[in-house]
Amino acid sequence: MVLKVETVKDEKNKAAPKKMTIRQLHDKASYLNIDPAKMQKTELIRTIQTREGYSPCFGTATGSCPQETCCFRPDCLTLKK
Repeated sequence: MVLKVETVKDEKNKAAPKKMTIRQLHDKASYLNIDPAKMQKTELIRTIQTREGYSPCFGTATGSCPQETCCFRPDCLTLKK
């Protein structure tokens, strides 16, 4: 399943990926046969990352992220630590 990620203009007028909505997150989980019902957002995202072949690293970035194609990258990099 490929979810279309919208882009928005950032402060430097560059196209930046828009964060994934909760609805999109649940749709992606359902497509991957993951039941999101009792999972917290971070746990759900890490489960999806694993299922998609990525390291379950959501929320652990320290300013940069080598996973350029991960759809959760915009959310991850903007988390307040």
